[in-house]
Amino acid sequence: MRSRICCLCTILFLILIIGGCNKSNPLVTDTPADYYPMHVGNYIIYRMDSLKFVNVGSQDSVVSYLAKEVVEDSISDNLGRHSYRVTRYLSDTTGTAPWVPSIAYMVTPLKTSVEVVENNLRYIKMVTPVQDNISWLGNSYIDTKSDDSQVPYMDGWNYTYANTGLPFDVLAGTIPQAVIVNEANSITGLGDGSYTQTIFSEEVYGKNIGLIYKRFLYSVYQSPNVEFPSGATIGYGLTFNMVSHN
Repeated sequence: MRSRICCLCTILFLILIIGGCNKSNPLVTDTPADYYPMHVGNYIIYRMDSLKFVNVGSQDSVVSYLAKEVVEDSISDNLGRHSYRVTRYLSDTTGTAPWVPSIAYMVTPLKTSVEVVENNLRYIKMVTPVQDNISWLGNSYIDTKSDDSQVPYMDGWNYTYANTGLPFDVLAGTIPQAVIVNEANSITGLGDGSYTQTIFSEEVYGKNIGLIYKRFLYSVYQSPNVEFPSGATIGYGLTFNMVSHN
């Protein structure tokens, strides 16, 4: 009897050790497919706030819409890889106006990453594993250095995961599991307040949903001078906040 009890205790001890190892195993992580699922017919509706600088950059203006992004077709990219075409439709903030096509972009889910091509710019949106502090150069396919570059401010962005698996609040409510992708956050200038460049970009993905929140801002401020007595700011900003999804 005593030997049987000892044997059972040994087995239970081993089970506890194995269970404890599994819980702390850093190799057990989520993948991009968990946070960026792609299925034809899926859609997400956002409140989209578009920030613009008007009156020669002396004032800012925010125009708001509802934006509906629909996975419309399964296609191949120019490298023959399986991809999806996503179309963004815009309506007014009440959703009563007709949905009008705005832009289309392409999503290519790969084994170790997700690539998105929008406005002829190819981003690496996510990589494996989805785990805090994992980082990568998400804009490495984008021309940011040539004289012809339209987006030199996107150079060297170091995308980094944070708050993996934690809740995140959006207009649709609290998403139980999400991951934040910190892409850029910098303020640079001359130090005397006469010139300031601000760059901020963050995206949040909900598990089994996709992009649930996005905020982007690029602005350059020039203090008042003879040409611009009130000062001037150029740039733009965008915020997407999920309202619903199917």
